Amino acid sequence: MIVGNGPVADGSDRMIDLSDLVIRFNDSRNLGPAGRRTDVVAVCNTGRPAHAMVTSQQWRGSPAVAGSREIWSVRDPEKFSALRPQLAITNPELDDFCDDRTADFATFAQESGKAHRVIPATVHEAADVALAAHEPGPYVVPSSGMVVVTHILGDFGFAGDEIVIAGFGHTGWDGHPFAAERRLIETYIVAGRLQRLPSSSSPSQGA
Repeated sequence: MIVGNGPVADGSDRMIDLSDLVIRFNDSRNLGPAGRRTDVVAVCNTGRPAHAMVTSQQWRGSPAVAGSREIWSVRDPEKFSALRPQLAITNPELDDFCDDRTADFATFAQESGKAHRVIPATVHEAADVALAAHEPGPYVVPSSGMVVVTHILGDFGFAGDEIVIAGFGHTGWDGHPFAAERRLIETYIVAGRLQRLPSSSSPSQGA
């Protein structure tokens, strides 16, 4: 179960908590309505969000983070280091976007008895390739949710498993290609590779 931070339908909490593996994102804003079980917290490990999380005792002690077994850094440090010169030209306002805090998350995980994983650049690049067929237009990077979905679908360790997403509203920061991500996710659902739990009709935020 891959749980984004958007709204979920009433009653989703029980189904999510009964899953064998639950992956959440960053500050897990919908904990409670979207269940409480958390095995993995996938974090945006660069830029301001990374700094805000890794320096926050509130985040470190939050129920989702405290209860997790693994922290996944979704941004490969070498990939984002290579992006910095390009973004300095195309998006100069993102001057701290590639500032890397991966080592801080790794240290936190080790001190907390959790595993730490960095999702490799090849996954990010595979998401870019898959999105290209869905008219993404200009964008900065895929969302953390899209990277994690790509990672899970490409990991043979999950072959044969039922993979379900919830709380994916496909809206949020305009540097992510959310409309194209929605279209790509729908192709995975139609192909039987993913399932989607119904979401509420409230305004939603992306993973």
